[in-house]
Amino acid sequence: MKQIGGWLVLLLFVLHGVTSAQNLADRVVAHTFPNGLKLLMIERHTSPTVAPYILFKAGSVDESDDARGIAHMLEHMLFKGTKTIGTKDYKQEKVVLAEIDRIGDALDMERAKGTKADAVKIAELEAELKAQQEAAKAWIVAGEYTEIYTQHGSTGFNAGTSVDYTIYTVELPSNKLALWAMLESDRIKNAVLREFYVEREAVKEERRMRVDTRPGGKLYEQFIAAAFTAHPYGMPIIGWPSDIAMLNRRKAEEFFRIHYAPNNSVMVIVGDINIDKTIKLIDKYFGDIPSQPLPAEVTVREPAQEGERRIEVEFDAEPQLMIGYHKPTIPHFDDYVLDMLSAILSDGRTSRLYKNIVEEGIAISANTINGYPGARYDNLFVVNATPRAPHTTADVEEAIYAQLEKLKTEPVLEKEFKRILKQIDAGFIRNLSSNAGMARQLAFYEGIAGDWQYILNWRQKMYEITPEDIMRVAKTYFTKSNRTVGTLVKKEAVAPAGDDAEGNE
Repeated sequence: MKQIGGWLVLLLFVLHGVTSAQNLADRVVAHTFPNGLKLLMIERHTSPTVAPYILFKAGSVDESDDARGIAHMLEHMLFKGTKTIGTKDYKQEKVVLAEIDRIGDALDMERAKGTKADAVKIAELEAELKAQQEAAKAWIVAGEYTEIYTQHGSTGFNAGTSVDYTIYTVELPSNKLALWAMLESDRIKNAVLREFYVEREAVKEERRMRVDTRPGGKLYEQFIAAAFTAHPYGMPIIGWPSDIAMLNRRKAEEFFRIHYAPNNSVMVIVGDINIDKTIKLIDKYFGDIPSQPLPAEVTVREPAQEGERRIEVEFDAEPQLMIGYHKPTIPHFDDYVLDMLSAILSDGRTSRLYKNIVEEGIAISANTINGYPGARYDNLFVVNATPRAPHTTADVEEAIYAQLEKLKTEPVLEKEFKRILKQIDAGFIRNLSSNAGMARQLAFYEGIAGDWQYILNWRQKMYEITPEDIMRVAKTYFTKSNRTVGTLVKKEAVAPAGDDAEGNE
C-alpha cells in the first residue's frame, strides 16, 4: 500500500470500544479558532496520557528554488529554543547572532564565486565565524527542550519533514498538557534559530550518512529526479549538497513566517483530556498567534510521460530495482483501486509478488508502495525489489512485468478479493492504535487529504472495487511509456594503468 495508506489499516477500530466507523466519527471533535488553527480531539481515558501533535503544511514541495532543503533545515532549527529556552541571556546572545549572520553571509557569497573566490578572504572569514560561534556558546543552553520534556515524563519528542509536511510529535502525562501548550506556542511565537551554521554542517553530514554513502538513498534520489522532471516532488527533501551549502538563517526565518502560520496547520490531541478545557487551553496559548495569507499551492503539473525513462546508479553494493508509474492522488477513485492492487501484489506471504517472485527464488524481496513520494499532488505507484543471486535486476524486472500484465487480462477471482478484504478487516482489529498513532493519522488526513474523514470512506471504497476496475486501472497506468525504471548496479573495478598497458601489448 502507499506510504499514507499503510497507516489506514490501523484506523477504524483504533479507539477503545469502537466497533464502527460511525463510532469514530462521533468521537472526533473538531474546533477551528478565529486565527484559522484547526484542532481535532479524541477524549480517550484508557491511560493518563496524551499525544498532542502539530502538522504544518510545510514540506520540501513548498520550497523556492533558492532554498531547497530549508523545510528540513528549519525542523532541525526549531529544537534550538526560543528567546527564553536554550539561552542564558538572549539580549546579549542576539548581538553575537547578528554578527554570525553577517560573517556567514559574506563567507557564502565568497565561496559561491567558485574558482574566482579569494582563498585568503575565505580563510579569514572562516576564522571569524569560528570565533563568533565560540563566543555564542557562552549564552547557549544546549538541549534544553529535550531536557524539559524528559524531566516531565514525555516520550517520542521528535519531528519529521516529508515532501508534503512537517510534523512535531510527543507523548506525555495528561497533567502536563498545559506545559506542552506553553512550550510549543512559545516555539512558534519566539523561535530563535541559533547555531545555524553549526547545524548546517550537521545536515551536510546527515546527507552523507543517509544518501551519499547508502545505496538505497542514492538510488531513490536519482530515481525520483528522473520520474519528476518538472514537479518539485523530484527534489530531495534534504536538498542537494550545493543547496545545503547556501542555506542561511534569513531563508529559514522567511519560510517559517510563511508556512508555520496557524491557518496552515492542524493540531491533534488524543488521550486523557476534557474537550471543553482543552479548547480553552489551546485558545489561551495559541489563539493570539496571527494568521497569514496562505502560501500558494504548487501550480506546476508534471507533464504526461511520453516514453520509458531508465537510469542506472553505480555503487559498490548489491543490485536493487525501482519501477514507478505516474498516477493521480487522493481522492481520485483510481487511487483507491491502486491501494487494492498494492495489497494484491505485495500484502503478506500470500501476495502475488511474494508467491511468484520471492518464493521462486528470483528476488530476496519485492514490494509495492502506492502514493510515492507524497500525496498532496499526483504521484507514483512504485515496485521495488532486490534480486537473489544469480538472478539479475533484468530477471526481476521481467518477472514483475509478467505479474502486472496478468492484472490487465485476468480478472481477480472473488476468493482473492475476499482474502484481501479479510486482511484489511483483520488489520483494523489487530492493530489497535496508540494515542500517538491516531494523532499522527488524523493530522495527516486533515492536513494533507483535506478532511480526516477520508479515513471513514477508505474501507467502504475497498468493498466497491470490482475485477473490471482492477483491469482498467492496470491497463491505464502500467504501461511502458508511463514508467521510470531505476537500477543500482555494482561499480566496475578499474584496472591500474600499468595492467591495462600490458594487456594491450
